Amino acid sequence: MTAPTSGYIEVSPDPDKPRDDESRPVDEAAPAEGNKPKRQLPPVSLLIGAGLGALLLIAAIASAVFFYLRYDEKNQILDANESARQAACAYGTVLGNYDYQNLDKYFAGVLDGAAGDFKKDFNDTSKDFKDVLTQGQVKTSTNDVQCAIKSGDKDHAEAIVVVGQTITSLGTQNQPQPTQISMVMSMDNVDGRWLTDKLSSPLLKPQ
Repeated sequence: MTAPTSGYIEVSPDPDKPRDDESRPVDEAAPAEGNKPKRQLPPVSLLIGAGLGALLLIAAIASAVFFYLRYDEKNQILDANESARQAACAYGTVLGNYDYQNLDKYFAGVLDGAAGDFKKDFNDTSKDFKDVLTQGQVKTSTNDVQCAIKSGDKDHAEAIVVVGQTITSLGTQNQPQPTQISMVMSMDNVDGRWLTDKLSSPLLKPQ
C-alpha cells in the first residue's frame, strides 16, 4: 500500500542559483548596527594651540591699534606745534612793525592776535605806549623773524621769537639803526587759531 502524499511537491534547490540571502554581497566595510564608530575629538594640544593662536592674534591687533593711535597723536602734536610756530612768526612781524603816524592800525593788529592777560595788559597800556612812540617819532620795520617752539601740545605752546628790526626815531637822530628783539610767547589754540596770551619782551620799551 502506497503512503498518501501531502499535496506539496518538494522542489530541490537549483545548486547553480544563489539563494536570496546570498544574492547581495556583504559590505565588509559597513559597520554593524549598534557598533558605529564614535566621533573623534581633536587632541587637547590642538585645542590649546588654536586658543593661543587666537589670543596672539588679538594681542597683535590691540598692539597695532595702540601704536597707530600713539603715532596719530604724535603727528597731531607735531602739526599743532608747526601751526603755533607759524602763528608766532606772523605775530612777531605784526609786533615789530609800527609807525608813530599810524598807530591805530598797529594797535588793532596787535589786539587781534592777543588773548588773555597780554590782550588786557596791552589794551590798558596802549594810550601810554602811543604817547611814547609819538613823542619819540618812532618808526620800525621788520627784516627778519626767527621762531621756534620751546614746548607745546595741541592746545598750548611756548614760542621763542627773535625779530630783526630797523628802527628810526629821535633817539637815533632819525637815522635807521638795526636792532633785535627777543620774545617769549605763551600761545593758546582758541577755536583753531593760535593767539598770544602772555608775552615777555622789551618791545614795549622803544628807543
